[in-house]
Amino acid sequence: MQDIATQVVDLLNGLIWGKVLIWLLVACGVYFTLRLGFIQFRHFGHAFSILKGSRRSDESGISSFQALCTSLAARVGTGNVAGVAVAITLGGPGAIFWMWVIALLGMATGFVEATLAQLFKTRDDRGQYRGGPAYYMEKGLNARWMGVLFSIFLIIAFGFVFNSVQANTISGALQGGFGMPEWLTGVVLVLVTALIIFGGLRAIARFSELAVPFMAVAYLLVAVALILLNLEKIPGILSLIVQSAFGLHEAAAGGIGAAILNGFKRGLFSNEAGMGSAPNAAASATPYPPHPVSQGYVQMAGVFIDTLLICTASAAIILLAGPQEGEGIMLVQNALTHQVGDWGKYFLTLIILFFAFTSIVANYFYAENCLVFIEHNHPAGLLLFRLIVLGMVMFGAMASLPFVWNLADLSMGLMAITNLIAILLLFPLVLKLARDYNAQLKAGKLPTFDAAQYPEVQDKLEPGVWDQR
Repeated sequence: MQDIATQVVDLLNGLIWGKVLIWLLVACGVYFTLRLGFIQFRHFGHAFSILKGSRRSDESGISSFQALCTSLAARVGTGNVAGVAVAITLGGPGAIFWMWVIALLGMATGFVEATLAQLFKTRDDRGQYRGGPAYYMEKGLNARWMGVLFSIFLIIAFGFVFNSVQANTISGALQGGFGMPEWLTGVVLVLVTALIIFGGLRAIARFSELAVPFMAVAYLLVAVALILLNLEKIPGILSLIVQSAFGLHEAAAGGIGAAILNGFKRGLFSNEAGMGSAPNAAASATPYPPHPVSQGYVQMAGVFIDTLLICTASAAIILLAGPQEGEGIMLVQNALTHQVGDWGKYFLTLIILFFAFTSIVANYFYAENCLVFIEHNHPAGLLLFRLIVLGMVMFGAMASLPFVWNLADLSMGLMAITNLIAILLLFPLVLKLARDYNAQLKAGKLPTFDAAQYPEVQDKLEPGVWDQR
């Protein structure tokens, strides 16, 4: 029976990820890029300039910087290390070029979904902002059933299974790097995770605000140091990446098709643009400027940081080292050790620990957000959910179950398709919001949202959320 179930899940995953989802995400990225006038290029500087005022918040929301760090906590995971290694192994160095392409397109998609999440956000029973795809499906499309379906898919993938996957990665890294028993890793992870998730949204945001910049900057500094020490190799590496991307070099493992497919797939797994996960964090922010579009710009910057910076850092570590043995994380570990010595192995173990653990915390928040949407913050249900999450963390630290992981991939694929349909249907509203924001910006004003200018959705917005603006 299990063999049949495995075959069915594998078949559906192959269909969704190989035939439907990747090309749907690419098509959406191209469409949004064209309709928004290449916003990720024209307003690239503005997306980062907004971060100057991103520490502002109020009693209902976290700051835009905290929302960015929370979304990066989920985005920046083992996929930024192991995923890049897999892409290069299966698609050749050219896969990195196509990772860059999908990230640049994904910036527009991330802008759209984060803007919608901000617009249709609500307040929960504690007065905290909540929002995301489930909420804009219910309010923007009058389709609560669609929001519930999306929430179930996300809770299965991010709340339960992906957290066990991250815990499994952490226990493997600590056992390989320091000889730490799996059961002990599991106990420590459960205790630390419990301290954070029982502290609520603000505790998660504060943790992300501290941990994410530290781990990202440390990893980038090592990569930059390696690049500076090997400057003479950089032109050749860039030439190899571009030639392999178009099948002009024998290193493009399976030719141009393999480079494109693996670059797109690993890039989408890493930056999550269009998946519907990051908008859950975007909606919880108090935006500045006080307009939904400002959070769209912030999350657009998040896609860039994830793939164009952190994934590129992993690619640099691998390609500068030359051919090395191993797969996935082991390949990166061997490449770094080859260049800097044995301390590189321990450094990468700690980085993986941070990457994976912050993903556990952020994944939990996304799932909790969807649970609140379904059952409206029921205390008993929330407690049971937290206990199950902690159980999955302990399970993941001690066991590997590929079938469950494949099931999570299926849930995430269905979640992404549901989200993409919603943002395509709501895109005309995003276009109007973007034009309003930029018209105010050009007029020298601080862009401020006025619900009265949007009679088509004014009665769908949460009372009081935007009125005070």
